[in-house]
Amino acid sequence: MKTGKKIGIYGGTFDPIHIGHLMMAEQARQAVGLEEVWFVPASTPPHKRDVSASAKDRLAMVERAVADHPSFRVSRAEMDRSGPSYTVDTVRLLCQEQPDTRFFLIMGADMVLDLPRWVRIEEILASVEVIGLMRVGVKLDRRRIPDHIKNRVTWVREGVWVNLSSTWIRERVAAGGSVRYFVPESVRQYMEEHRLYESK
Repeated sequence: MKTGKKIGIYGGTFDPIHIGHLMMAEQARQAVGLEEVWFVPASTPPHKRDVSASAKDRLAMVERAVADHPSFRVSRAEMDRSGPSYTVDTVRLLCQEQPDTRFFLIMGADMVLDLPRWVRIEEILASVEVIGLMRVGVKLDRRRIPDHIKNRVTWVREGVWVNLSSTWIRERVAAGGSVRYFVPESVRQYMEEHRLYESK
């Protein structure tokens, strides 16, 4: 068992980051006793073709969103690497850099159900554990989760969940609507300043 710090890895496109992301990270941090949560924006998401903001803008928004939290950090692990942002490569890099750290992947229950399809999932789970947060509308059928994955998951069942997505934020902005309070104010100001997601 690794004896170093317990650190959560929260990866995603963050296009843009919103309060739902931050709430999940904070609930995972408190439930499992994480010392830090590292947000890892994907430079080139392998399974998403509809990324709207540039990697530079998405990174900047994440940096602003977490700036006032003493335990939240931003990792450039995927920003500084060329090619698709596969989690297995990120996990390998972080574990090489901090071999004594106990890393946890933070994700919603829907993503846990999708883990059997991840690239080299066995290698990932040999190095890190998973924190699965229950989400509104997701029915958890443990029979769909293989034992080698189930045994590496810590479930967070109690908490406050918001039915909010980055897609909805983008569509709202494109339609001229307000996203105040749906994203951190520093993020909203950045979006406005750089005219992100506005209808062309």
